[in-house]
Amino acid sequence: MRRFTGLASLALLVTALSVSTAQAKIIVVATTEDLASIAREIGGDRIDIESLARGYQDPHFVEAKPSFILKLNKADLLIVIGRELEIGWLPPLITQSRNPKIQPGADGHLDASLTVKILELPTGQITRAMGDVHPQGNPHYWLDPGNGRRIAQAIQQKLSARSPADAAYFAQRYADFDRRLAEAEKSWTVEMAPYKGLKIVTYHRSWPNFADRFGLDVIGYVEPRPGIPPSPSHTLELIQEMKRQNVKVMLVEPYFDLKTPNAIARDTGAKVVVMAPSVGGEKEIADYIKLFDYDINLLVTAIKQTGAK
Repeated sequence: MRRFTGLASLALLVTALSVSTAQAKIIVVATTEDLASIAREIGGDRIDIESLARGYQDPHFVEAKPSFILKLNKADLLIVIGRELEIGWLPPLITQSRNPKIQPGADGHLDASLTVKILELPTGQITRAMGDVHPQGNPHYWLDPGNGRRIAQAIQQKLSARSPADAAYFAQRYADFDRRLAEAEKSWTVEMAPYKGLKIVTYHRSWPNFADRFGLDVIGYVEPRPGIPPSPSHTLELIQEMKRQNVKVMLVEPYFDLKTPNAIARDTGAKVVVMAPSVGGEKEIADYIKLFDYDINLLVTAIKQTGAK
C-alpha cells in the first residue's frame, strides 16, 4: 500500500511538472514558414510555434481562415514579415483575434523587417499604375542569409524578454544557429562565386536580396510591373532584351503560371528554374538553411546545364 501511494504521488508530480512545462511554453504564431523555422531554431522546446501561410503559397495572397483567428487569439507572440507583405489578409485577423498582446505596437508583436537590410525602397510618389509596389521597400528580405541572422537575433531578444528565466537557453540556441548558418554561408559563397555578375530574369521581384547576396544581376522581370500579369508587348520586349544580353536563366516562383516563362524560354534558349522562396516549398526544404541548400544547388545545376556566363 505504501509503495502504491509512493508511485501515485510520483505520477501526480510528473503530471504536475508536465502541465507546468506545457503551460510555461510561449505560444508563437508566425505568418510564414521562414519565420517559423527561424523561431523554432531559437525557441526550441520552450515555445509552441505555428505558421499561418504554407511554404508553397504566395505570401501576398493567403486565404484568411477562421482557424487563424483562434490561433492568433491564443498567441503570446506574433512574428510578421511586415513591409505590407501580409496587408491583404493579416490585419483583419489580428483585429478579430481580440488578443491585445499581439496588436501592432504591443510587446507580443514582432515585425521582423525592422532590423534587416531592406532593398528597393521607392522614392517619389507611388501610384497604382506602378503595380503592387511596396512603399516601405521589398518585403522578400529573408532570402539573404544575413537577414535570416538578424531575424534570429530579434526573435532571441523578444523571447528572452518574454521569459527571462530562459534567456540563456535562447542565447545558446542562437549561437548554435549562427554557427551553422555561418558554415553554410561559406559553402554557398564558394558555390556561387564562379557566377558573380551572371545576368538573370525573374518572374516577380522576389529575389533582390538573394541576387544582392550572391552577386547576380537581375536585368528584367516577366511581370511588366509588380503583381501585373505579363502582357504580349512586355513579353516581346523581354525576349529581345534577353537575346541582346544573352540571358540563359529565368527564376520563377512555384505558384506562378509557367505558360509565359516557357514561351520565353523556347524563344531565347533560356532555362526556367522553379525556385522555392520559402521553407516548405518542397518536401526536402525542412528548415531555413535547407532552403538555401536546395535553391543554390538547383540554380548552380541549371547554370551549368545552360553554359551561362
